Amino acid sequence: MTSDWRKEGKILALIAGVFIVCFHLPVGTPRFDNAVMESLHLVRWYAREHVLLCLIPAFFIAGAISVFVSQASVMKYLGASAPKVLAYGVASVSGTILAVCSCTVLPLFTGIWRMGAGLGPATAFLYSGPAINVLAIVLTARVLGPELGIARAVGAVGFSVVIGLLMHLIFRREEQEKAAVQAAMPDAEVPRPLWQNAVHFALMVAILVFANWGKPAGESGLWHSMYSAKWAVTALCAVGFGGVLTLWFGLPWRKTVLVALPTVLLALLFPDHPELAFAAGFVGLSVATATSGGEMGEWFGVTWGFAKQILPLLLLGVLVAGALLGRPGQEGLIPNAWVAWAVGGNSLAANFLAALLGAFMYFATLTEVPIIQGLIGSGMGKGPALALLLAGPALSLPSMLVIYSVMGFKKTFVFCSLVVVLSTAAGMIFGALVGV
Repeated sequence: MTSDWRKEGKILALIAGVFIVCFHLPVGTPRFDNAVMESLHLVRWYAREHVLLCLIPAFFIAGAISVFVSQASVMKYLGASAPKVLAYGVASVSGTILAVCSCTVLPLFTGIWRMGAGLGPATAFLYSGPAINVLAIVLTARVLGPELGIARAVGAVGFSVVIGLLMHLIFRREEQEKAAVQAAMPDAEVPRPLWQNAVHFALMVAILVFANWGKPAGESGLWHSMYSAKWAVTALCAVGFGGVLTLWFGLPWRKTVLVALPTVLLALLFPDHPELAFAAGFVGLSVATATSGGEMGEWFGVTWGFAKQILPLLLLGVLVAGALLGRPGQEGLIPNAWVAWAVGGNSLAANFLAALLGAFMYFATLTEVPIIQGLIGSGMGKGPALALLLAGPALSLPSMLVIYSVMGFKKTFVFCSLVVVLSTAAGMIFGALVGV
């Protein structure tokens, strides 16, 4: 009876708390109303710019990791007992290939984690994926100066290894138990050669990277040429991808043709809106795999499972982040002036606040550079700028929610704390060396 009363009391307290919050909502005040609109603007922008071109390909890649890559292969290169140099070497440079944001890397991290990757290599990959973005580092050097560009590159690579090693050491007992279990597992049968899987993944990653290739500031040069050809390269990769699925992975050729026909038709009818053909291709791939048996059906099932787990949390996180901080150049509940004031100079408080703010803000790929450029113009020190560059792209409130759902509270808290603390320390050292 006592437990029933306690349960009902908790429900009553929850209802009363929600009622009090609703009763005192500051609806009608300019800042609150603007924050609500900012959250909606940000989530609309996120849905338009990232869900289709970034997350959906990432979900399929994550599903493919779970289905087509043998657990023995993951454990060989990234497992708890894998050689440290190999495991952390692979994980720490992954971001040079994957130009993704903190949210897009989450399905890929979830895939390798569930396949048996060690905590250290998995979290090294989780940090490095969005942090070691070659395009972002080059842009940082061009816009914010070579000092910040070099410091960001060195710090991002170093942090991925240090964070991974510290996570492994902090939770070494669990890692030792995982390694013992993995060592006792028999080798799984491999249905196809490793090089075929490698080609399959390379094509999917190429589609993800080129579909999201950002427009450079200049109108000439290598980056501009690659941007001009992004959709042509994406289409060629998609053709190769369809051929691989048919020839090596057992997708019936009729289904491949049925997926290709509307995709090509939309590309020809609407050349100025290539995202329509892109969407049609992935809708067709979803239908083709969902209606197939064997590996193809399992691939869709795992992909759909990742989408159900991750996407709602990401959208909720983007809504909250938009309400608190607004879009780039706009304000949410927290005034931009407070931010600029808090991160001026090179004090411990300024570096810590910059790292903490970066950990909760959502940065799309490359957007952190103009944001920090504006903050530096408002008085931000070079140390806090580096702290924000190291913490911001790797974390965000939406990504924290997803990491928590995958690893639990304790590991998520430690990982986020390490990112913030190390970014703060790096900002302090950099600021002391180059001046505020």
